[in-house]
Amino acid sequence: MKDEAETSSAKHPERSKASSPGRSEVDFIRSIRARALHSGQSTTGNSTSSLPSHPSSLLRGIGDDAAVIRQTAGRDTLVTTDLLIEDIDFHRDTTSWQMLGHKAIAVSLSDIAAMGGRPQSALLSLGIPNDIWNSDFLDEFYEGFFPLADRYDVRLVGGDTSRTPEKIVIDSVVVGQCIGGESVLRQGARAGDQVFVTGSLGGSAAGLRLLDRGARFQHRDVTDPDSQSVKQVLLRHLRPEPRVGWGLVLGEERLATAMIDISDGLSSDLHHLCDESGVGALIDAARIPIDPLVAALCGRRALDPLLLALHGGEDFELLFTVTPDKVAALPKTVDGISISQIGEITKESGKICVAEKDRVWTLERQGFDHFKSRSDEL
Repeated sequence: MKDEAETSSAKHPERSKASSPGRSEVDFIRSIRARALHSGQSTTGNSTSSLPSHPSSLLRGIGDDAAVIRQTAGRDTLVTTDLLIEDIDFHRDTTSWQMLGHKAIAVSLSDIAAMGGRPQSALLSLGIPNDIWNSDFLDEFYEGFFPLADRYDVRLVGGDTSRTPEKIVIDSVVVGQCIGGESVLRQGARAGDQVFVTGSLGGSAAGLRLLDRGARFQHRDVTDPDSQSVKQVLLRHLRPEPRVGWGLVLGEERLATAMIDISDGLSSDLHHLCDESGVGALIDAARIPIDPLVAALCGRRALDPLLLALHGGEDFELLFTVTPDKVAALPKTVDGISISQIGEITKESGKICVAEKDRVWTLERQGFDHFKSRSDEL
């Protein structure tokens, strides 16, 4: 089981209107994780089972992007799952079925990448209302799903289909592998490690803001530069690209000490990583790779590009740490995607700061939480 409150949580763009007073998703994850750990402990003398006790094959459960299960022959299995719920995670009038199929597997591939693993197979379950069942939804959905799965040699091996009263429900499960004992967890960062991100940040959040303001993706070719920029930013949100290649390099070459994918937003996901590692971080605002299209669009739309890069979710870039002696071994690019060094891990547990010119300020979690009200979100 992955960090399942974040469970697919963070992979979700839209903001739920429901609120849970006094309890956040982070609080829920911590409480259910403690309960799961307690229920997994057995005392032989008190056990009512007639079966002999045996060491668990679970190496890592709640608290990371995927569960890690011990295998033989020097390999471990990774398992992750993500939900996409209509009118919570997507709206029918803002996406195409093909883009939705792409995104359904992309979010789970990103989790496997964040563990330093290689995706192998997928299971997909769909809840579909009658009006959608009798449309072109399924054909178009799988036209988006299979090309991305094929790109990474991921086979669809099963799933389930059922009828829902009104809304579409999508449950994506991806299974992968990594070198035995070498999955990249969130808990390996140490003081002095350098902090990196792949690609650029803020694009998906900017795309969501544009959708909220009435923009829609145009499938036809556009020649106007502003319209082209809007189209590309919308794609960052509607059709994200998981960094599978970078995940494999960082994991199989043992370069990253800790890693997470940026689904909730840099501020929240950096806190997740630092909490698990018991460390802090100092980030240089000038080094954060803000999507250049975002910077160009924000000025004309009263959006702050730095805030979008810090707190906007669903970029699905990788956030990772590397010891200073291995920085030189990092490739410049993988699959055409570069990386940026944005800061350093510190020993002050839980304290994350941003240096912006002559000012240093505390970076609070302000990324996505399913159970915050809309007014609480960025």
